[in-house]
Amino acid sequence: MDQLYSFDALLFPSDGRPPHVVALMTSPASFTDPHSLQMTANVAQSRVPHPEVYMDYIAEIPGQRAWNYQLVEALDGMNKKFTNPYIIFYPVHSRDMMPFPVNKSIREIQGKGFREDLSWRGNIIIAKYRDGRFSAMMNASMADFPILKNYLSTHRSPIRVSEAPSSARRVATSFAEPVPSTTEAEPPASEPGPSTK
Repeated sequence: MDQLYSFDALLFPSDGRPPHVVALMTSPASFTDPHSLQMTANVAQSRVPHPEVYMDYIAEIPGQRAWNYQLVEALDGMNKKFTNPYIIFYPVHSRDMMPFPVNKSIREIQGKGFREDLSWRGNIIIAKYRDGRFSAMMNASMADFPILKNYLSTHRSPIRVSEAPSSARRVATSFAEPVPSTTEAEPPASEPGPSTK
């Protein structure tokens, strides 16, 4: 039976509860990690994270994932990238095609800089990696919160939600529009997303 391993990650609940540490489950990947540089005889199998476990109302799409991710490799003004970068997992497709609720935790962090059309929505999970290749996950902790709070205070969601009357928000076209972003990482179609070990 496939073994499940977990790594500590930070959950920013959409209902306004304080961010806290959760166990992010991972499972063996069905593809070979092209970034793996393991040279030992027993090569650890690449693993795929499952942030959808913490994403309320997320759609179940056979063979596809209903979430996406964005890399956090540095803060504004930094000359060097983080030795241990972060990755933000956010929901994209809801079960009924309605927008996910605005994440109140991040809304409070953004303060006057908050924009509803570019707001982070749904439960947001942030994990930590050992290196810039994003090939090996490590445990995050609340000690990472100040860095993530700094990032989220100035970076809006890569998904724009069109303004529309609440009664019309069930129309799929009013749900999610990708926003061009230099920090968004869109995985190749042949890869299911970031891997872990």
